[in-house]
Amino acid sequence: MADHHDTAPAELGAPMDYKEHESTYNLFLSLSKWGIVSCAALLVAMAFGFFVGGFFSGSLLFIIICVAAWFLL
Repeated sequence: MADHHDTAPAELGAPMDYKEHESTYNLFLSLSKWGIVSCAALLVAMAFGFFVGGFFSGSLLFIIICVAAWFLL
């Protein structure tokens, strides 16, 4: 294998934009949180609709869980 003896820094471009990094990270966390909440609510609503009610009651439970998560989180 070839040996690389570079002494120059890896990045020679513009300085880091930390404000943009933080806003992107916060967006990622928010989307991850609501993705997990919606998947969990969908699973609970599907199980409820299958075992107890039907499509309407499962859909209503999904909406209730999402609204409750909005106020609690």
